[in-house]
Amino acid sequence: MNLSKKLFGIILLVSALFFGCGGTADILSTPVENIDTSPLKVTELTEAEKKNWGHLDLERDTIPGMAVDRAYSEIIKGKKGKKVIVAVIDSGIDIDHEDLDEVIWTNKDEIPNNGKDDDNNGYIDDRHGWNFLGDTYNEQLEYVRLIVSGNTSDPRFEEAKKQYEEDYQMWSNRKMQYDQIAQAVNNAHTTLTKQLGKEDYTIKEVNGIKSEDQNVIQAVQIANNINANGLTTQDAKVEIDAALVSINERLNYNLNKNFKGRKVNDDINDLSDTGYGNGNVKPMVKDESHGTHVAGIIAAERNNGKGANGVANNVEIMALRVVPNGDEYDKDVALAIRYAVDNGATVINGSFGKSFSPYSEWVRDAIKYAGNNDVVFVHAAGNDSNNVDVKPNFPDDNVDFVEVSDNYIRVGSLTEKYGSKMVSSFSNYGKKNVDVFAPGSSIYSTMPENEYDFNSGTSMAAPGVAGIAALIRSQYPKLSASQVKQVIVDSGLPLTTKVVVGGDASNVKPFSELSKSGKIANAYNALILASKIK
Repeated sequence: MNLSKKLFGIILLVSALFFGCGGTADILSTPVENIDTSPLKVTELTEAEKKNWGHLDLERDTIPGMAVDRAYSEIIKGKKGKKVIVAVIDSGIDIDHEDLDEVIWTNKDEIPNNGKDDDNNGYIDDRHGWNFLGDTYNEQLEYVRLIVSGNTSDPRFEEAKKQYEEDYQMWSNRKMQYDQIAQAVNNAHTTLTKQLGKEDYTIKEVNGIKSEDQNVIQAVQIANNINANGLTTQDAKVEIDAALVSINERLNYNLNKNFKGRKVNDDINDLSDTGYGNGNVKPMVKDESHGTHVAGIIAAERNNGKGANGVANNVEIMALRVVPNGDEYDKDVALAIRYAVDNGATVINGSFGKSFSPYSEWVRDAIKYAGNNDVVFVHAAGNDSNNVDVKPNFPDDNVDFVEVSDNYIRVGSLTEKYGSKMVSSFSNYGKKNVDVFAPGSSIYSTMPENEYDFNSGTSMAAPGVAGIAALIRSQYPKLSASQVKQVIVDSGLPLTTKVVVGGDASNVKPFSELSKSGKIANAYNALILASKIK
Protein backbone atom coordinates (compact mmCIF):
# COMPACT_ATOMS: atom_id res chain seq x y z
CA MET A 1 0.00 0.00 0.00
CA ASN A 2 1.40 3.40 -1.01
CA LEU A 3 0.60 6.16 1.48
CA SER A 4 -0.38 9.52 0.07
CA LYS A 5 1.99 12.39 0.90
CA LYS A 6 -0.79 14.22 2.73
CA LEU A 7 -1.67 11.20 4.83
CA PHE A 8 1.97 10.54 5.63
CA GLY A 9 2.20 14.11 6.93
CA ILE A 10 -0.84 13.56 9.11
CA ILE A 11 0.73 10.43 10.58
CA LEU A 12 3.92 12.26 11.49
CA LEU A 13 2.17 15.26 12.99
CA VAL A 14 -0.55 13.48 14.92
CA SER A 15 1.80 10.73 16.09
CA ALA A 16 4.33 13.22 17.37
CA LEU A 17 1.62 15.18 19.14
CA PHE A 18 -0.05 12.27 20.93
CA PHE A 19 1.98 9.10 20.88
CA GLY A 20 5.53 10.08 21.72
CA CYS A 21 7.10 8.76 18.54
CA GLY A 22 10.35 10.64 19.22
CA GLY A 23 12.17 13.28 17.21
CA THR A 24 11.96 13.46 13.46
CA ALA A 25 14.94 12.60 11.22
CA ASP A 26 17.19 15.36 9.95
CA ILE A 27 15.87 16.96 6.78
CA LEU A 28 18.42 16.49 4.01
CA SER A 29 18.73 19.15 1.37
CA THR A 30 17.83 18.30 -2.18
CA PRO A 31 20.98 17.94 -4.29
CA VAL A 32 21.98 20.75 -6.61
CA GLU A 33 20.19 20.45 -9.94
CA ASN A 34 22.20 19.37 -12.93
CA ILE A 35 19.76 20.20 -15.70
CA ASP A 36 20.80 19.29 -19.21
CA THR A 37 19.09 21.94 -21.32
CA SER A 38 15.59 22.41 -19.90
CA PRO A 39 14.70 24.95 -17.21
CA LEU A 40 12.94 23.99 -14.00
CA LYS A 41 9.21 24.59 -13.86
CA VAL A 42 8.69 26.74 -10.77
CA THR A 43 4.96 27.40 -11.02
CA GLU A 44 2.38 24.92 -9.78
CA LEU A 45 0.59 22.81 -12.37
CA THR A 46 -2.85 24.01 -13.35
CA GLU A 47 -5.80 21.64 -12.90
CA ALA A 48 -5.73 20.89 -16.63
CA GLU A 49 -1.98 20.17 -16.48
CA LYS A 50 -2.40 17.89 -13.45
CA LYS A 51 -4.91 15.76 -15.34
CA ASN A 52 -2.83 15.64 -18.50
CA TRP A 53 0.81 16.10 -17.49
CA GLY A 54 1.86 12.70 -18.79
CA HIS A 55 0.91 13.84 -22.32
CA LEU A 56 2.85 17.11 -22.17
CA ASP A 57 6.32 17.83 -23.52
CA LEU A 58 9.56 18.50 -21.63
CA GLU A 59 10.89 20.82 -24.31
CA ARG A 60 7.74 22.95 -24.55
CA ASP A 61 6.19 22.66 -21.10
CA THR A 62 9.20 21.87 -18.84
CA ILE A 63 7.14 18.88 -17.68
CA PRO A 64 8.64 15.39 -18.25
CA GLY A 65 5.64 13.96 -20.09
CA MET A 66 5.67 11.74 -23.18
CA ALA A 67 4.88 14.46 -25.76
CA VAL A 68 1.66 12.67 -26.71
CA ASP A 69 -0.32 15.83 -27.47
CA ARG A 70 2.53 17.09 -29.66
CA ALA A 71 2.61 13.77 -31.51
CA TYR A 72 -1.08 14.10 -32.35
CA SER A 73 -0.93 17.76 -33.36
CA GLU A 74 2.21 17.55 -35.48
CA ILE A 75 2.52 13.96 -36.72
CA ILE A 76 -0.66 11.92 -36.47
CA LYS A 77 -3.10 14.76 -37.16
CA GLY A 78 -5.90 13.13 -39.17
CA LYS A 79 -4.11 9.83 -39.85
CA LYS A 80 -6.22 6.99 -38.55
CA GLY A 81 -3.82 4.08 -38.90
CA LYS A 82 -4.51 0.40 -38.39
CA LYS A 83 -6.64 -0.95 -35.55
CA VAL A 84 -4.47 -2.41 -32.77
CA ILE A 85 -5.59 -4.83 -30.04
CA VAL A 86 -3.95 -4.20 -26.67
CA ALA A 87 -4.37 -6.89 -24.04
CA VAL A 88 -4.53 -5.61 -20.46
CA ILE A 89 -3.55 -8.34 -18.02
CA ASP A 90 -4.77 -6.91 -14.74
CA SER A 91 -7.72 -6.85 -12.36
CA GLY A 92 -11.24 -6.59 -13.76
CA ILE A 93 -12.04 -3.78 -16.21
CA ASP A 94 -15.27 -1.79 -16.26
CA ILE A 95 -15.99 -2.40 -19.94
CA ASP A 96 -19.17 -0.31 -19.68
CA HIS A 97 -17.34 2.84 -18.57
CA GLU A 98 -18.37 5.91 -20.57
CA ASP A 99 -14.76 6.55 -21.61
CA LEU A 100 -13.95 2.90 -22.46
CA ASP A 101 -17.11 1.31 -23.85
CA GLU A 102 -16.25 2.22 -27.45
CA VAL A 103 -12.72 0.80 -27.29
CA ILE A 104 -13.35 -2.67 -25.82
CA TRP A 105 -12.33 -5.67 -27.91
CA THR A 106 -15.12 -8.00 -28.95
CA ASN A 107 -14.53 -11.59 -30.03
CA LYS A 108 -16.83 -11.65 -33.03
CA ASP A 109 -16.40 -15.42 -33.44
CA GLU A 110 -17.99 -16.05 -30.04
CA ILE A 111 -21.78 -16.00 -29.66
CA PRO A 112 -22.44 -14.41 -26.26
CA ASN A 113 -23.94 -16.36 -23.37
CA ASN A 114 -24.73 -19.58 -25.24
CA GLY A 115 -22.50 -21.74 -23.08
CA LYS A 116 -20.47 -22.93 -26.07
CA ASP A 117 -16.90 -22.46 -27.25
CA ASP A 118 -17.96 -21.22 -30.68
CA ASP A 119 -14.46 -20.37 -31.91
CA ASN A 120 -12.85 -23.50 -30.41
CA ASN A 121 -10.15 -21.53 -28.60
CA GLY A 122 -10.67 -23.37 -25.33
CA TYR A 123 -12.66 -20.61 -23.61
CA ILE A 124 -16.45 -20.57 -23.43
CA ASP A 125 -18.24 -17.24 -24.00
CA ASP A 126 -15.02 -15.21 -24.03
CA ARG A 127 -16.71 -12.23 -25.63
CA HIS A 128 -14.34 -9.46 -24.41
CA GLY A 129 -11.46 -11.49 -22.98
CA TRP A 130 -11.23 -13.93 -20.08
CA ASN A 131 -11.47 -13.98 -16.30
CA PHE A 132 -8.87 -16.48 -15.07
CA LEU A 133 -9.80 -15.76 -11.44
CA GLY A 134 -13.48 -16.68 -11.58
CA ASP A 135 -15.01 -15.43 -8.33
CA THR A 136 -11.61 -14.96 -6.65
CA TYR A 137 -10.95 -11.50 -5.25
CA ASN A 138 -8.71 -11.56 -2.15
CA GLU A 139 -5.52 -13.63 -2.25
CA GLN A 140 -2.35 -14.39 -0.32
CA LEU A 141 1.04 -13.02 -1.30
CA GLU A 142 3.24 -15.46 -3.19
CA TYR A 143 5.81 -15.89 -0.44
CA VAL A 144 3.01 -16.73 2.01
CA ARG A 145 1.81 -19.44 -0.39
CA LEU A 146 5.38 -20.75 -0.53
CA ILE A 147 5.55 -21.01 3.27
CA VAL A 148 2.15 -22.73 3.41
CA SER A 149 3.28 -25.25 0.78
CA GLY A 150 5.99 -26.44 3.17
CA ASN A 151 8.38 -26.88 0.25
CA THR A 152 11.61 -26.53 2.21
CA SER A 153 13.59 -27.67 -0.84
CA ASP A 154 12.74 -24.41 -2.57
CA PRO A 155 15.94 -22.30 -2.42
CA ARG A 156 13.91 -19.24 -1.38
CA PHE A 157 11.88 -20.93 1.37
CA GLU A 158 13.96 -19.50 4.24
CA GLU A 159 13.98 -16.08 2.58
CA ALA A 160 10.17 -16.26 2.34
CA LYS A 161 9.90 -17.07 6.06
CA LYS A 162 12.12 -14.13 6.95
CA GLN A 163 10.15 -11.80 4.67
CA TYR A 164 6.88 -12.97 6.25
CA GLU A 165 8.08 -12.35 9.79
CA GLU A 166 9.28 -8.85 8.92
CA ASP A 167 6.16 -7.90 6.99
CA TYR A 168 3.68 -9.34 9.48
CA GLN A 169 5.32 -7.40 12.29
CA MET A 170 5.42 -4.20 10.21
CA TRP A 171 1.74 -4.38 9.22
CA SER A 172 0.64 -5.34 12.72
CA ASN A 173 2.46 -2.32 14.10
CA ARG A 174 1.04 -0.13 11.38
CA LYS A 175 -2.49 -1.28 12.21
CA MET A 176 -1.94 -0.39 15.85
CA GLN A 177 -0.62 3.03 14.88
CA TYR A 178 -3.47 3.75 12.47
CA ASP A 179 -6.08 2.59 14.97
CA GLN A 180 -4.66 5.09 17.46
CA ILE A 181 -4.52 7.89 14.90
CA ALA A 182 -8.05 7.12 13.70
CA GLN A 183 -9.31 7.29 17.29
CA ALA A 184 -7.57 10.65 17.86
CA VAL A 185 -8.93 12.15 14.65
CA ASN A 186 -12.43 10.78 15.19
CA ASN A 187 -12.48 12.11 18.76
CA ALA A 188 -11.31 15.52 17.54
CA HIS A 189 -13.99 15.57 14.84
CA THR A 190 -16.68 14.60 17.36
CA THR A 191 -15.52 17.29 19.78
CA LEU A 192 -15.44 20.01 17.10
CA THR A 193 -18.81 18.95 15.70
CA LYS A 194 -20.36 19.24 19.16
CA GLN A 195 -18.62 22.56 19.83
CA LEU A 196 -19.67 24.14 16.51
CA GLY A 197 -23.02 22.41 16.11
CA LYS A 198 -22.27 21.03 12.63
CA GLU A 199 -20.06 18.46 10.87
CA ASP A 200 -19.06 20.55 7.84
CA TYR A 201 -17.07 23.16 9.77
CA THR A 202 -14.14 25.10 8.29
CA ILE A 203 -10.66 25.64 9.71
CA LYS A 204 -11.53 29.32 10.13
CA GLU A 205 -14.47 28.38 12.33
CA VAL A 206 -12.25 25.95 14.28
CA ASN A 207 -9.71 28.68 14.99
CA GLY A 208 -12.50 30.94 16.18
CA ILE A 209 -13.32 28.61 19.07
CA LYS A 210 -12.65 30.04 22.54
CA SER A 211 -12.44 27.37 25.21
CA GLU A 212 -10.35 26.31 28.19
CA ASP A 213 -11.50 22.70 27.90
CA GLN A 214 -8.36 20.60 27.23
CA ASN A 215 -10.27 18.21 24.92
CA VAL A 216 -11.40 21.15 22.78
CA ILE A 217 -7.91 22.70 22.74
CA GLN A 218 -6.45 19.35 21.69
CA ALA A 219 -9.08 18.94 18.94
CA VAL A 220 -8.23 22.40 17.57
CA GLN A 221 -4.53 21.46 17.51
CA ILE A 222 -5.25 18.28 15.59
CA ALA A 223 -7.44 20.12 13.08
CA ASN A 224 -4.65 22.66 12.47
CA ASN A 225 -2.01 19.95 12.07
CA ILE A 226 -4.20 18.23 9.51
CA ASN A 227 -4.93 21.52 7.73
CA ALA A 228 -1.19 22.22 7.46
CA ASN A 229 -1.00 19.09 5.31
CA GLY A 230 -3.70 20.25 2.93
CA LEU A 231 -6.64 18.30 4.32
CA THR A 232 -9.71 18.98 6.39
CA THR A 233 -10.46 16.83 9.40
CA GLN A 234 -13.31 15.33 7.41
CA ASP A 235 -10.94 14.44 4.53
CA ALA A 236 -8.42 12.96 6.96
CA LYS A 237 -11.10 10.67 8.39
CA VAL A 238 -11.86 9.34 4.90
CA GLU A 239 -8.16 8.79 4.04
CA ILE A 240 -7.37 7.12 7.34
CA ASP A 241 -10.41 4.84 7.08
CA ALA A 242 -9.34 3.84 3.56
CA ALA A 243 -5.82 3.15 4.80
CA LEU A 244 -7.20 0.95 7.57
CA VAL A 245 -9.20 -1.04 5.03
CA SER A 246 -5.99 -1.74 3.10
CA ILE A 247 -4.06 -2.62 6.26
CA ASN A 248 -6.77 -5.02 7.43
CA GLU A 249 -6.90 -6.64 3.99
CA ARG A 250 -3.15 -7.12 4.14
CA LEU A 251 -3.38 -8.86 7.52
CA ASN A 252 -6.62 -10.77 6.99
CA TYR A 253 -5.94 -12.02 3.47
CA ASN A 254 -2.53 -11.28 1.95
CA LEU A 255 -0.52 -12.34 5.02
CA ASN A 256 -2.99 -14.85 6.46
CA LYS A 257 -1.50 -18.35 6.20
CA ASN A 258 -4.92 -19.95 6.73
CA PHE A 259 -6.77 -17.95 4.08
CA LYS A 260 -7.93 -19.84 0.97
CA GLY A 261 -8.62 -17.31 -1.76
CA ARG A 262 -8.68 -19.24 -5.04
CA LYS A 263 -12.20 -20.00 -6.27
CA VAL A 264 -11.63 -21.73 -9.60
CA ASN A 265 -11.58 -25.47 -10.14
CA ASP A 266 -8.10 -26.14 -11.48
CA ASP A 267 -4.76 -27.64 -10.53
CA ILE A 268 -2.64 -24.55 -9.94
CA ASN A 269 0.54 -26.59 -10.39
CA ASP A 270 -0.45 -27.94 -13.81
CA LEU A 271 -0.06 -25.55 -16.75
CA SER A 272 -1.90 -27.95 -19.06
CA ASP A 273 -5.07 -27.72 -16.92
CA THR A 274 -6.83 -24.91 -18.81
CA GLY A 275 -10.31 -23.57 -19.53
CA TYR A 276 -11.08 -22.64 -15.91
CA GLY A 277 -12.58 -19.24 -15.05
CA ASN A 278 -15.29 -17.45 -17.02
CA GLY A 279 -15.98 -14.69 -19.51
CA ASN A 280 -16.98 -12.01 -16.96
CA VAL A 281 -14.06 -9.57 -17.12
CA LYS A 282 -15.66 -6.84 -14.98
CA PRO A 283 -14.55 -5.90 -11.44
CA MET A 284 -16.17 -7.89 -8.65
CA VAL A 285 -16.38 -4.83 -6.39
CA LYS A 286 -16.00 -1.10 -7.03
CA ASP A 287 -12.69 -1.01 -5.18
CA GLU A 288 -11.29 -3.36 -7.84
CA SER A 289 -10.27 -0.36 -9.91
CA HIS A 290 -6.68 -0.99 -10.99
CA GLY A 291 -7.45 -2.58 -14.37
CA THR A 292 -9.95 0.13 -15.29
CA HIS A 293 -7.40 2.85 -14.49
CA VAL A 294 -4.69 1.12 -16.54
CA ALA A 295 -7.03 0.59 -19.51
CA GLY A 296 -7.92 4.29 -19.49
CA ILE A 297 -4.27 5.37 -19.58
CA ILE A 298 -3.83 3.34 -22.75
CA ALA A 299 -7.06 3.94 -24.55
CA ALA A 300 -9.67 6.20 -22.90
CA GLU A 301 -11.60 7.70 -25.81
CA ARG A 302 -9.78 10.81 -26.96
CA ASN A 303 -11.36 14.23 -27.19
CA ASN A 304 -14.90 13.09 -26.42
CA GLY A 305 -15.43 15.78 -23.79
CA LYS A 306 -15.23 13.24 -20.96
CA GLY A 307 -12.76 12.70 -18.15
CA ALA A 308 -9.47 11.57 -19.67
CA ASN A 309 -7.62 10.98 -22.92
CA GLY A 310 -5.81 7.72 -23.55
CA VAL A 311 -2.39 7.69 -25.20
CA ALA A 312 -3.51 5.63 -28.18
CA ASN A 313 -6.37 6.07 -30.61
CA ASN A 314 -7.69 3.37 -32.92
CA VAL A 315 -7.15 0.61 -30.36
CA GLU A 316 -9.25 -2.09 -28.75
CA ILE A 317 -8.71 -3.26 -25.16
CA MET A 318 -8.77 -7.02 -24.56
CA ALA A 319 -9.59 -7.55 -20.87
CA LEU A 320 -7.83 -10.36 -19.04
CA ARG A 321 -8.71 -10.59 -15.34
CA VAL A 322 -5.68 -12.17 -13.67
CA VAL A 323 -4.57 -9.94 -10.78
CA PRO A 324 -6.46 -10.41 -7.46
CA ASN A 325 -6.23 -8.32 -4.31
CA GLY A 326 -2.96 -10.04 -3.51
CA ASP A 327 -0.36 -11.76 -5.68
CA GLU A 328 -1.23 -13.18 -9.09
CA TYR A 329 -0.51 -16.83 -9.89
CA ASP A 330 2.21 -17.62 -12.44
CA LYS A 331 -0.10 -20.06 -14.20
CA ASP A 332 -2.80 -17.44 -14.77
CA VAL A 333 -0.25 -14.93 -16.08
CA ALA A 334 1.35 -17.43 -18.47
CA LEU A 335 -2.00 -18.54 -19.86
CA ALA A 336 -3.26 -14.96 -20.16
CA ILE A 337 -0.21 -13.99 -22.23
CA ARG A 338 -0.80 -16.96 -24.52
CA TYR A 339 -4.52 -16.14 -24.76
CA ALA A 340 -3.69 -12.57 -25.79
CA VAL A 341 -1.25 -13.74 -28.47
CA ASP A 342 -3.59 -16.43 -29.83
CA ASN A 343 -6.55 -14.06 -30.03
CA GLY A 344 -4.99 -11.19 -31.93
CA ALA A 345 -3.33 -8.80 -29.46
CA THR A 346 -0.13 -7.20 -30.76
CA VAL A 347 0.63 -5.28 -27.54
CA ILE A 348 0.28 -6.64 -23.99
CA ASN A 349 0.42 -4.54 -20.83
CA GLY A 350 1.35 -6.17 -17.52
CA SER A 351 1.03 -3.75 -14.60
CA PHE A 352 1.69 -6.30 -11.89
CA GLY A 353 4.66 -7.96 -10.26
CA LYS A 354 6.04 -9.79 -7.24
CA SER A 355 9.38 -10.74 -5.70
CA PHE A 356 8.71 -14.49 -5.50
CA SER A 357 7.71 -16.55 -8.55
CA PRO A 358 7.70 -20.37 -8.18
CA TYR A 359 6.92 -20.97 -11.86
CA SER A 360 8.77 -18.01 -13.36
CA GLU A 361 9.84 -20.18 -16.30
CA TRP A 362 6.17 -20.61 -17.34
CA VAL A 363 5.78 -16.85 -17.61
CA ARG A 364 9.18 -16.39 -19.24
CA ASP A 365 8.27 -19.01 -21.85
CA ALA A 366 4.98 -17.18 -22.49
CA ILE A 367 6.84 -13.89 -22.99
CA LYS A 368 9.12 -15.67 -25.46
CA TYR A 369 6.02 -17.09 -27.16
CA ALA A 370 4.69 -13.55 -27.51
CA GLY A 371 8.00 -12.43 -29.00
CA ASN A 372 8.04 -15.32 -31.45
CA ASN A 373 4.57 -14.23 -32.56
CA ASP A 374 5.46 -10.55 -32.96
CA VAL A 375 3.76 -9.22 -29.82
CA VAL A 376 5.19 -6.44 -27.62
CA PHE A 377 5.05 -7.07 -23.86
CA VAL A 378 5.25 -4.00 -21.58
CA HIS A 379 5.79 -4.57 -17.87
CA ALA A 380 5.80 -2.30 -14.79
CA ALA A 381 9.15 -2.23 -12.97
CA GLY A 382 7.57 -2.43 -9.50
CA ASN A 383 7.03 -0.12 -6.54
CA ASP A 384 9.56 -1.25 -3.93
CA SER A 385 12.21 1.48 -4.48
CA ASN A 386 14.61 -1.37 -5.30
CA ASN A 387 17.36 -2.00 -7.79
CA VAL A 388 15.90 -4.94 -9.70
CA ASP A 389 19.35 -5.89 -10.93
CA VAL A 390 19.92 -6.98 -7.32
CA LYS A 391 16.45 -7.77 -5.95
CA PRO A 392 14.32 -9.60 -8.54
CA ASN A 393 10.85 -8.53 -9.60
CA PHE A 394 8.76 -10.95 -11.65
CA PRO A 395 7.87 -11.49 -14.41
CA ASP A 396 11.16 -10.89 -16.17
CA ASP A 397 12.57 -11.85 -19.56
CA ASN A 398 16.03 -13.04 -18.66
CA VAL A 399 18.06 -15.72 -16.96
CA ASP A 400 21.24 -14.30 -15.40
CA PHE A 401 20.72 -11.15 -17.51
CA VAL A 402 20.57 -13.13 -20.77
CA GLU A 403 17.28 -12.16 -22.44
CA VAL A 404 15.02 -14.90 -23.78
CA SER A 405 13.29 -12.52 -26.18
CA ASP A 406 13.54 -9.00 -27.61
CA ASN A 407 9.91 -7.93 -27.18
CA TYR A 408 9.88 -7.11 -23.44
CA ILE A 409 9.96 -3.51 -22.14
CA ARG A 410 10.25 -2.82 -18.41
CA VAL A 411 9.19 0.66 -17.30
CA GLY A 412 10.10 2.81 -14.29
CA SER A 413 8.06 5.77 -13.03
CA LEU A 414 8.51 9.54 -13.24
CA THR A 415 6.91 12.43 -11.36
CA GLU A 416 5.78 15.67 -12.98
CA LYS A 417 8.73 17.61 -11.50
CA TYR A 418 11.68 17.78 -13.86
CA GLY A 419 14.94 17.84 -11.91
CA SER A 420 16.29 15.98 -8.89
CA LYS A 421 12.85 14.73 -7.79
CA MET A 422 11.93 13.48 -11.24
CA VAL A 423 12.00 9.76 -10.34
CA SER A 424 9.01 8.56 -8.33
CA SER A 425 10.14 7.66 -4.81
CA PHE A 426 8.50 4.23 -5.05
CA SER A 427 9.90 3.28 -8.46
CA ASN A 428 12.19 0.32 -8.95
CA TYR A 429 15.15 0.86 -11.24
CA GLY A 430 18.05 -1.07 -12.77
CA LYS A 431 20.78 -0.41 -15.30
CA LYS A 432 20.40 -3.96 -16.65
CA ASN A 433 16.74 -4.76 -16.07
CA VAL A 434 14.76 -1.54 -16.60
CA ASP A 435 14.51 -0.22 -20.16
CA VAL A 436 12.96 3.24 -19.91
CA PHE A 437 11.04 5.59 -17.60
CA ALA A 438 7.61 7.17 -18.15
CA PRO A 439 5.03 9.23 -16.18
CA GLY A 440 3.64 7.23 -13.25
CA SER A 441 2.94 9.59 -10.33
CA SER A 442 -0.52 11.16 -9.93
CA ILE A 443 -1.89 9.97 -13.26
CA TYR A 444 -5.53 10.83 -13.96
CA SER A 445 -7.60 8.09 -15.57
CA THR A 446 -10.80 6.08 -15.58
CA MET A 447 -12.26 4.39 -12.50
CA PRO A 448 -15.23 2.00 -12.22
CA GLU A 449 -18.79 3.30 -12.55
CA ASN A 450 -17.98 6.26 -14.82
CA GLU A 451 -15.65 7.88 -12.32
CA TYR A 452 -12.09 9.25 -12.65
CA ASP A 453 -9.22 9.66 -10.23
CA PHE A 454 -5.45 9.98 -9.77
CA ASN A 455 -3.32 6.92 -9.10
CA SER A 456 0.44 6.44 -8.75
CA GLY A 457 2.75 3.53 -9.49
CA THR A 458 4.89 1.95 -12.15
CA SER A 459 1.51 0.38 -12.94
CA MET A 460 0.61 3.77 -14.41
CA ALA A 461 3.94 4.22 -16.24
CA ALA A 462 3.80 0.91 -18.14
CA PRO A 463 0.45 1.56 -19.88
CA GLY A 464 1.76 4.93 -21.06
CA VAL A 465 4.52 3.07 -22.90
CA ALA A 466 2.07 0.40 -24.04
CA GLY A 467 0.05 3.25 -25.54
CA ILE A 468 3.11 4.48 -27.44
CA ALA A 469 3.72 0.93 -28.68
CA ALA A 470 0.11 0.82 -29.90
CA LEU A 471 0.51 4.17 -31.68
CA ILE A 472 3.60 2.90 -33.50
CA ARG A 473 1.92 -0.39 -34.44
CA SER A 474 -1.10 1.53 -35.70
CA GLN A 475 0.79 4.10 -37.77
CA TYR A 476 3.62 1.80 -38.90
CA PRO A 477 2.14 -1.72 -38.86
CA LYS A 478 5.01 -3.29 -40.80
CA LEU A 479 7.44 -2.78 -37.90
CA SER A 480 8.12 -5.91 -35.86
CA ALA A 481 7.68 -6.17 -32.08
CA SER A 482 11.46 -6.04 -31.71
CA GLN A 483 11.63 -2.90 -33.85
CA VAL A 484 8.82 -1.26 -31.86
CA LYS A 485 10.72 -1.90 -28.63
CA GLN A 486 13.92 -0.52 -30.12
CA VAL A 487 12.12 2.56 -31.42
CA ILE A 488 10.67 3.33 -27.97
CA VAL A 489 14.01 2.84 -26.22
CA ASP A 490 16.13 4.67 -28.80
CA SER A 491 13.76 7.62 -29.26
CA GLY A 492 13.44 8.52 -25.60
CA LEU A 493 14.92 11.72 -24.23
CA PRO A 494 18.40 10.99 -22.79
CA LEU A 495 19.02 12.82 -19.52
CA THR A 496 22.07 13.02 -17.28
CA THR A 497 20.26 14.93 -14.54
CA LYS A 498 21.19 13.78 -11.04
CA VAL A 499 18.13 12.45 -9.24
CA VAL A 500 17.06 11.23 -5.83
CA VAL A 501 16.59 7.46 -5.95
CA GLY A 502 14.06 5.55 -3.88
CA GLY A 503 12.91 8.70 -2.11
CA ASP A 504 16.20 8.73 -0.16
CA ALA A 505 17.73 12.20 -0.43
CA SER A 506 21.15 10.76 0.45
CA ASN A 507 20.98 8.38 -2.53
CA VAL A 508 21.66 10.51 -5.60
CA LYS A 509 22.54 9.05 -8.99
CA PRO A 510 22.68 10.25 -12.58
CA PHE A 511 19.33 9.45 -14.19
CA SER A 512 21.29 7.73 -16.97
CA GLU A 513 22.33 5.02 -14.47
CA LEU A 514 18.77 3.92 -13.59
CA SER A 515 17.89 2.11 -16.82
CA LYS A 516 19.47 0.59 -19.90
CA SER A 517 18.58 3.58 -22.03
CA GLY A 518 18.89 6.37 -19.47
CA LYS A 519 15.87 7.89 -21.21
CA ILE A 520 12.25 8.92 -20.72
CA ALA A 521 9.70 7.66 -23.24
CA ASN A 522 8.63 10.17 -25.89
CA ALA A 523 5.77 9.48 -28.33
CA TYR A 524 6.67 12.36 -30.64
CA ASN A 525 10.25 11.19 -31.14
CA ALA A 526 9.14 7.56 -31.38
CA LEU A 527 6.83 8.23 -34.32
CA ILE A 528 9.54 10.23 -36.09
CA LEU A 529 12.07 7.42 -35.65
CA ALA A 530 9.52 4.77 -36.67
CA SER A 531 8.86 6.64 -39.91
CA LYS A 532 12.53 6.33 -40.85
CA ILE A 533 12.75 2.55 -40.47
CA LYS A 534 12.22 0.58 -43.65
